[in-house]
Amino acid sequence: MKLVAITQRVGIEPNYAERRDMLDQRWARFLATCGFAILPLPNDPEIALDLVGEAAPVALVFSGGNDLVACGGDAPERDATESRLLDHAVQTGLPLLAICRGLQFLLHAFGSRLERIPGHVATRHVVSGDLGRFETNSYHGWGTTTVCAPLVVDARADDGTIEAVHHESARIRGVMWHPERETPFLDRDVRLIKEFVGT
Repeated sequence: MKLVAITQRVGIEPNYAERRDMLDQRWARFLATCGFAILPLPNDPEIALDLVGEAAPVALVFSGGNDLVACGGDAPERDATESRLLDHAVQTGLPLLAICRGLQFLLHAFGSRLERIPGHVATRHVVSGDLGRFETNSYHGWGTTTVCAPLVVDARADDGTIEAVHHESARIRGVMWHPERETPFLDRDVRLIKEFVGT
């Protein structure tokens, strides 16, 4: 199997005085369904970049979880790690797929102003655009209706909020829905990732 590197949420465990890197177990199963093995990355910029350099994954995934620090989040180490990985993806052409918080990170990094979005947490809704029109899951509280270059909108929800984007020159795509949370996994999401990575 080809290797995909994926970022992780930060979980704070005060009873153990620990900051833990955490990943939904469904990610390993979903990526295996897409034909990939998984390489979880620690929330340490230097170590994460070294691992990507040594392991040579065919793609990066920015997973969900944790609000950005700019939105009141408490995981600055994750923001710093994904910032370095985004720079690496832009510079090297490594495909980067950003999921939910990952898309929020892309939007913020390229100049969009994130706002509280009502009615998008733990629900389902329809999105439409260049990717088609279909129903998705939704678990995000932050979003925007505007995008800044070099990002291009691929899909919006019916309320106008952005649900998918791509980078106009780098191999970067972001979606707000969680493909790993569908039961069973959807052929649409599997095809999207395999075609994006180029396998």
